Amino acid sequence: MVQSSVLGFPRIGANRELKKTTEAYWQGKVSVEELFKVGKEIREHNWKLQKQAGVDVIASNDFSFYDQVLDLSLLFNAIPERYAKYNLSPIDTFFAMGRGLQKKATETEAAVDVTALEMVKWFDSNYHYVRPTFSHSTQFKLNGQKPVDEFLEAKALGIQTRPVLVGPLSYLTLGKADKDSLDLEPLSLLEKLLPVYAEILKKLADAGATSVQLDEPVLVLDLDEKTQAAFKTAYDFLASQSGLPAITLATYFGTVVPNLGAIKDLPVAGFHFDFARNPEQLDEVASILNDNQTLSVGVVDGRNIWKNDFAKSSAIVQKAIEKVGKDRVVVATSSSLLHTPVDLESEKKLNPEIKDWFSFATQKLAEVAVIAKNVSGEDVSAELEANAKSVSTRASSNITNNEAVQKRVQSIDEKMSRRLSPFPERLAVQEKAFKLPLFPTTTIGSFPQTKDIRINRNKFVKGTITAEEYEKFINAEIETVIRFQEEIGIDILVHGEPERNDMVQYFGEQIDGYTFTTNGWVQSYGSRYVRPPIIVGDLSRPKPMSVKESVYAQSITTKPCKGMLTGPVTCLRWSFPRDDVDQKTQALQLALALRDEVNDLDAAGIKIIQVDEPALREGLPLRAGQDRSDYLKWAAESFRIATSGVGNETQIHSHFCYSDLDPNHIKALDADVVSIEYSKKDDPKYISEFLDYPNHIGLGLFDIHSPRIPSTEEFKAKIEKILESYPAEKFWVNPDCGLKTRGWAETKESLTHMVEAAKFFREKYGAKK
Repeated sequence: MVQSSVLGFPRIGANRELKKTTEAYWQGKVSVEELFKVGKEIREHNWKLQKQAGVDVIASNDFSFYDQVLDLSLLFNAIPERYAKYNLSPIDTFFAMGRGLQKKATETEAAVDVTALEMVKWFDSNYHYVRPTFSHSTQFKLNGQKPVDEFLEAKALGIQTRPVLVGPLSYLTLGKADKDSLDLEPLSLLEKLLPVYAEILKKLADAGATSVQLDEPVLVLDLDEKTQAAFKTAYDFLASQSGLPAITLATYFGTVVPNLGAIKDLPVAGFHFDFARNPEQLDEVASILNDNQTLSVGVVDGRNIWKNDFAKSSAIVQKAIEKVGKDRVVVATSSSLLHTPVDLESEKKLNPEIKDWFSFATQKLAEVAVIAKNVSGEDVSAELEANAKSVSTRASSNITNNEAVQKRVQSIDEKMSRRLSPFPERLAVQEKAFKLPLFPTTTIGSFPQTKDIRINRNKFVKGTITAEEYEKFINAEIETVIRFQEEIGIDILVHGEPERNDMVQYFGEQIDGYTFTTNGWVQSYGSRYVRPPIIVGDLSRPKPMSVKESVYAQSITTKPCKGMLTGPVTCLRWSFPRDDVDQKTQALQLALALRDEVNDLDAAGIKIIQVDEPALREGLPLRAGQDRSDYLKWAAESFRIATSGVGNETQIHSHFCYSDLDPNHIKALDADVVSIEYSKKDDPKYISEFLDYPNHIGLGLFDIHSPRIPSTEEFKAKIEKILESYPAEKFWVNPDCGLKTRGWAETKESLTHMVEAAKFFREKYGAKK
């Protein structure tokens, strides 16, 4: 019989238990014992759920209190000295690396003040991992045995699991050199790292693990010859060690074909590939297997929420069986299910017709099991019939199609994606209109989402307060934010976004063609979870979405107040997109909806409008080539369509964060001012890449994902360093992202210090441009 496999399961808990307990631990409200207890309960629930669903190969060590890559850095002692010197407990060192830590000295404990490690996107997903950071002094060794402990937990429940770890090549390739070792090439550490991998794998074998899953997702990237050759070095070494478990090498999110030479003839028990993303690679990947290696066929999509088409998936698996034999094929999810919501059954308010099209992580367990049974010859005719009906109903539904939207997309012309004048001409008009000082200060948009805001929003949603009462509350919150910004001297204000639940969901709720979940939470990073909206049909804006709040904010201040929107690519990427329409079409539909909103804001007197595109880099195809060129063209076009319907005097801003950005990608948007996450960048070369960027830029000066508060002197030092190479007349001063996750006390202090630093440099350079 063909086996079924799941590469990983969401770790957040069915009711977000992990978030609630982790944040309570950070706040000192629960003990470390309670934290660990909740983690254990989540793991036990996940393993039992998969066992009951009939999954044969169940992952362990897919759980983390923050990030699985950061887990490995702690396990392998890749802990920079700035964290190690405080002698914190392992879990507190782990959290300090992930989110920073700032504690005042007490009678019994020394002060702690350390920033977080860099956080970037996990390939082309909206999940963020904490980048491993190495130096010449890094000494790999085992710190504990987390994978072993969790394997034994499952074993005690009578469940044999397959532990999963990020593989050695991906771990090093996805890392970077620390700021004191910029000449270090992470891959040069492979020889030192491999014995530690062997040591933890041997401990797993001794505990009873017969197989392990090593994830090497970098195989879907463009790899140089040196990195490709290192795969043989690494896996030959592991194969030479006696007593290790059988290794399944897993890769996902794209095709591995260009790197087949790197893995051909590797001494591993089997391979896993993503056929949900790239089914056409089957013939070529099957050709490299020897007569004993298994082929794990990833046909159940770990990145989206659409119900699997059993007929199509079974055909792919059947073809794999014809290539390598039934006893060597495993039916699997394409990747970990980390990127999908936990359970569709928790959704009680979805339109039943639409709900029937979806499959969340729990439902995907059954999908994997049914496909495996089907190709094994078992009778699953009832499941196949129901599935075929769901697939057919969705394809023919009138919910998905809007002829007027489709015609409007077809009418787009080149003029719609071009501002009236080039940036230098716009800049001259804007400088005259706004009369900003050197080093203008602003924030990215959101201010703290307090408990009071969430309570009142919930009351409004439930109907226990009227629209008038809710609007009065929101206006009071906006005024609080405006007065604070005026008080500390910020130049370009924001209204703080108290009315918004999420930067995509808020707009999606007002755009036809979207649907929403109640409990469809997905981890973005650490304790930050999002509920991605779901695009089910053609997209259009029936009425203004943000004008009322923006106009109110501008009416109570004489300073410019930005209108705040989320860009078309980010609305697309941070939703679950349709899989029956190409992403370019969906982006252009969103661009037209946002164009209407930008024009309405402009007509209402809002003359600085920020359209954020933090997902721009995330959407970039993972390999160089025509697909990447095409994406960059339509992604930039969609932004320009959204923002080019205004006059020269209207200043367009955009924001980007937590990605490896290319200035050329941003240049193509032609925004007047951009703000970029910079607080965790250690490499001075990063600034030099933006020296030729023609428009204005704000390099984010403090990490809004960390509770620590930078001092005025720290801000001054950062700005001074930037100004060694970046021109003062083009530099804006701002945080690296929105402030919704922070508390008011730390927000006030951090922003006050930031403004004080900006004022210092104005005096130094001259107050006016």
